Amino acid sequence: MKIGIGSDGSGFGLKGIIVDHLIASGHEVVDYGPGDGEEPEYSATYARKVAHAIRDGEVERGVLICGTGIGISISANKVRGIRAAVCSEPFTARHTRENNGSQIIAFGAFVVGPEVAKAIVDAFLGAEFKGLVDQEFNDRFAKIAAIEDEELALAEGN
Repeated sequence: MKIGIGSDGSGFGLKGIIVDHLIASGHEVVDYGPGDGEEPEYSATYARKVAHAIRDGEVERGVLICGTGIGISISANKVRGIRAAVCSEPFTARHTRENNGSQIIAFGAFVVGPEVAKAIVDAFLGAEFKGLVDQEFNDRFAKIAAIEDEELALAEGN
């Protein structure tokens, strides 16, 4: 699977560990920054890059890391059609993919250690959206998409 990854300065060290883990697990990784020796920007910069890569079909799923996972996931969720969830353990990582069709997981380097982070990533990448085979989940997904459509119409003055 082709995975996009990004972090802010707080998540940079853990990002390297996760990149190595993903490659060792047979995944292709696209690192959207920051790079070695690069001055990190605010987490929204990297969240946007990964979210756009998913939206544009450059990568299949995304992993975002900041101090808590909160700011970077909120930023990713601002991109239309993207569903990002903060996960602090493997159960919610699997659940958010299966039940919500989330394409991105986020976690905090101040919250989880490397081994838990690896387990979160593995659970997320090993899960599939149930909406692919279950109409109930497709209906749930459609309701989420309807909120986006309504909000966009309001923003455009319609």
